[in-house]
Amino acid sequence: MVTKLQISYLLILSLTLSPLASPAQSADAPSVILNAYIQEGLQSNLALKQESLEISRVTESINQAKALFYPRLTFNPTYSLAAGGRRLQFPVGDLLNPVYATLNQLAGSDRFPTNIPNVNELLAPNNFHDTKLSVQYAVFNTDIQYNYLIQKDLLSAQEARKRVVENELRYTIATAYYQYLQTLDAFRIYDNNRAVLRELGRLNEKLVANNVATKDVVTSTRYEISKIDQQLAIADKNRQSAKAYFNFLLNRDLTADIQVDSLLTQTLPPAPPALGELQQTALQSRQELKQLGGSLRASQNAIKMNEASLKLPNVYVGGNAGFQGFGYTFSNQAYVVGQVGLSWDLFKGYEKRSKVQQAKIQTELVQTKLTEVEKQIQLQVLQAYYELDAASESLNATQTGLANAEQTFRLVDSKYRNGQALLVEYLRFQNDRLTAQIQQVLTRYDVLTKRAALDRVTAIQ
Repeated sequence: MVTKLQISYLLILSLTLSPLASPAQSADAPSVILNAYIQEGLQSNLALKQESLEISRVTESINQAKALFYPRLTFNPTYSLAAGGRRLQFPVGDLLNPVYATLNQLAGSDRFPTNIPNVNELLAPNNFHDTKLSVQYAVFNTDIQYNYLIQKDLLSAQEARKRVVENELRYTIATAYYQYLQTLDAFRIYDNNRAVLRELGRLNEKLVANNVATKDVVTSTRYEISKIDQQLAIADKNRQSAKAYFNFLLNRDLTADIQVDSLLTQTLPPAPPALGELQQTALQSRQELKQLGGSLRASQNAIKMNEASLKLPNVYVGGNAGFQGFGYTFSNQAYVVGQVGLSWDLFKGYEKRSKVQQAKIQTELVQTKLTEVEKQIQLQVLQAYYELDAASESLNATQTGLANAEQTFRLVDSKYRNGQALLVEYLRFQNDRLTAQIQQVLTRYDVLTKRAALDRVTAIQ
């Protein structure tokens, strides 16, 4: 029986194939085949395509911020119809007509008009149009200048974010490939052991036919074969799941064939550099730090923007040119207006001071996060380094154990064929050999996975 080992093996696969497993990245691909798959994944993975679209979106934000540096030209025609509402009433006729009549009598002529009407006009203009072109240009505006710098910093952070996803995706593809090869080796081991048990069953049938052994040796062997058949079915299920997950990462058909690199595990990766060197490499290469660096610069520019807005005014020039008057006649209606403007908020209830303080708090928050991530990266490198070291030591132990199990099984197999060992002894040592083979496969791929994890946390590509 290999029940405990089998459960551990399936647990490893289930954790690896879980949709909650975070995508990650491997460094140097140890084979041409795997490297080709990694490059294919970087070209077609849907999560990475989303990051590219996000970069395009932020780039458009930069274009919008840059557009504010140019003059703004607007064509703005309006036409008004009005009825009712307030009126402007002034008795100019009642005031002037009697005066002018008296003057005419004194002068003995009709030199002054005596029929001036009273003013009674709607305040809302009726049948009135204002057809104009307006231009406005910001001569000095600190908000526009710093907003452009902030958008550039955010783009830098987003590009670093994409490289983080690429780094994670490399690791995920590499480990998924290792898991698929691991399922193939597990299936092969179970199949080979099934062939051994079938051969044992034929031998036992001959022994029973010659009255050398009782029938229970045949039924016991058949029972062991049925257990191997069950393990083969589970191994095949794991193989299909691992294939589908790998193809999912590459955005391919889930049942597409996967090319197998049979030489992958024959040469294990070389020993890594010293721990301190790896930690320094990680601090220089990890894109998470560059992403936070972009966010930090954006926060610092936000402080400068709010401080400048607190101390300096905005200056602009502009003007209007067009036609204005009653009725769309354009005759004697042309006009031109030039403007120079200054906008300066002298007091807004300390709102701007609050914005400056808020930006400083945000900057301190990002700086604290940056320090935390640096320490986390150093811890990740340390953990990955010693996990790889432990996996390498475990591989040496399992290789020695497999050699001993193989040798012991060959001796027991020879003794059983010569009638010098019991079936229970044969099955026990056959099971020990199967366990050692599975352990050796798991440990060998664990070394590759742990090396990929170390390359991921150091961002070696």
